[in-house]
Amino acid sequence: MTAPIVNSHFPIMEHFPTIQGEGFYSGTPAFFIRIGGCNVGCHWCDVKESWPDQGHDSMSIEALVKLAEESGLDFVVITGGEPMMYNLDALTEALKKTGKSVHLETSGAYPLSGDWSWITFSPKKFKAPTAEFYNKAQELKVVIFNKSDFAFAEEHASKIHDECKLYLQPEWSKRDAMMPLIVEYIKQHPKWRVSLQTHKYMQIP
Repeated sequence: MTAPIVNSHFPIMEHFPTIQGEGFYSGTPAFFIRIGGCNVGCHWCDVKESWPDQGHDSMSIEALVKLAEESGLDFVVITGGEPMMYNLDALTEALKKTGKSVHLETSGAYPLSGDWSWITFSPKKFKAPTAEFYNKAQELKVVIFNKSDFAFAEEHASKIHDECKLYLQPEWSKRDAMMPLIVEYIKQHPKWRVSLQTHKYMQIP
């Protein structure tokens, strides 16, 4: 496995204040930092422009912290791409020193770095996660693209710790077909909850 890149600058595809649209914190105002670079390869990914680690602005930790502070929001989400391709110890430490709640969205395909207030672990079939996320994540979110993904979700739920919250989320392009199946599945398996991409329904970034 490739070692995480350790530096004080990161390729940033975008950063913006918005509303967290998914999972446990859906509806919460948040400052998003989207780091470029991902080789997990989800064919249904809706942010494929985040895959290259080249061509994005290189931003320092100091600049990112300043932007987060200027947003006026206490909730920072670091997403990608796949943010765990980079060592985020120093970035999360700097953000937490300003009083921010710092949340990670990851497939878990690379070793965990950083000091997190919340970890959303969303494993993918295309690149297996590392085992540490099963003990560290506060939220397991599985994207449902077809019927076989329910078995995939249960496989990962069987490894996760008991306090982790469990979510099934329809892949956006298949939501009309998958949502009825998710509803019926959760009625029969009530340990799960529904996650929706509510930001897309609200037409916000």
